[in-house]
Amino acid sequence: MGHLDDALALDATGQAELVRRGEVTPGELVGAAIDAAGQRNPAINAIIHPRFEAALAEAAATDTGRGGPFTGVPMVVKDLQCAIGGEPHHMGTRALKGIDYRAPHDSFLYRRFRHAGFVAIGRTNTPEWGSTITTEPLAYGPSRNPWNLDHSTGGSSGGSAAAVAAGIVAVGHANDGGGSIRIPASECGLVGLKPTRGRVSAGPDSGESWAGATIDGAVTRSVRDAAAVLDAVAGYEPGDLYVAPALQRPLADEVGVPPGRLRIGVLSGVAMGGAVDAECIAGVEQAARLLEGLGHHVEVSAPAALADPEFPRRYLTVIAACTLNDLNELESILGRPAGEDDLEPDNLLFAEMGRSISAADYLAAVHGQHLWVRDMLRWWHPEGEGHPHGFDLLVTPVIATPPPPIGYLAGPEGGRRVGELLLFTAQFNVTGQPAVSLPLHRTPDGLPVGVQLVAAHGREDVLVRVAAQLEAAAPWPSIAPA
Repeated sequence: MGHLDDALALDATGQAELVRRGEVTPGELVGAAIDAAGQRNPAINAIIHPRFEAALAEAAATDTGRGGPFTGVPMVVKDLQCAIGGEPHHMGTRALKGIDYRAPHDSFLYRRFRHAGFVAIGRTNTPEWGSTITTEPLAYGPSRNPWNLDHSTGGSSGGSAAAVAAGIVAVGHANDGGGSIRIPASECGLVGLKPTRGRVSAGPDSGESWAGATIDGAVTRSVRDAAAVLDAVAGYEPGDLYVAPALQRPLADEVGVPPGRLRIGVLSGVAMGGAVDAECIAGVEQAARLLEGLGHHVEVSAPAALADPEFPRRYLTVIAACTLNDLNELESILGRPAGEDDLEPDNLLFAEMGRSISAADYLAAVHGQHLWVRDMLRWWHPEGEGHPHGFDLLVTPVIATPPPPIGYLAGPEGGRRVGELLLFTAQFNVTGQPAVSLPLHRTPDGLPVGVQLVAAHGREDVLVRVAAQLEAAAPWPSIAPA
């Protein structure tokens, strides 16, 4: 088992290379991941729907001579979107768990993961409907952070992040409507790349969610994995509402490419105010020093619209209206009204808010978001696309605290606290810009703290180049929880 343990410790790119060279078979690699899940998952509650037998069968049937870039590499899939036909798809709800709801068909995204050669060993825990930033659903209980089991994994992709951080797999499917890739990556010490709007298809069952704020991606151990996985799953599908700007070449080819001297704005500790934990400020300051040492021009600056007091109201209006629509769809599946035994209080409250929102209110909120996005993007493009004097990157915290204790963001006070901590990520879901969380900092007691980099619309290539620079300057893949 020694060589298999060593293989599991690699990133997905490294594991795929072992398979290509014949040093390990897909069956051995997937079996090792399943063994690791058996040992570690009981403590962290990351995988809630194991598909071990199916995964072993898929691995055994893999043709290593004709596969994709990740042939035979095990992964996990979040139990929210990325449906697998005929398999459980409960989205964190007690209602769908109670009827053992099964997805009617594969999502386009899951087909792309399979075409790339990945083998999913299970589906992972998520908060109900992915509507909060901790993974503690009543349906399945909390996922626990491998760095400290008393702390949150973040959300909503917390189950996937826990599985990757615990060394079960190297890649976990994730999605993000307000920070749900970046926040779990921050709290679990991973790389979390949120793609540009339209880069990854939501089909065939959805065109958009939260007025285009949501996007699928992955949490990974390395920048090269983040790039290569996005290469594998990106692309237009017929009927997609949004199309991201084409990249000049595969993102995997951007790893190691010198980015040149960039103009980078940093949201300083002073600008953040006293509500942001000192460790999160320290992480940003550390990143700023690293970037300056790498030759970039770094200055204290951020878009003024980032702190627009109207942003939370418009964002919440969209979420509440969409939650009511989700409730209507759930009741159609159930064939009856849904109540307190089916959904958690926060989502029932969102749905009730949705009932008070007229069509005109919703459209006004979306229109306000569109105007606000133009204000935001002027910081990157002050006089239009390609202007040479805009900023290339913005550096901010991911969330306003290190990983909070289990329970802190749950219960009656949890919703209020979410609003206090969710200061830096949701804005870039609404703008549709690519952003990444990098594990650049640790608290004195060893908890991970991520730092967010945000690029201009469609510029994942810039993010990957700079993220790879930072990874080389302050390598993190060699650091793992005990």
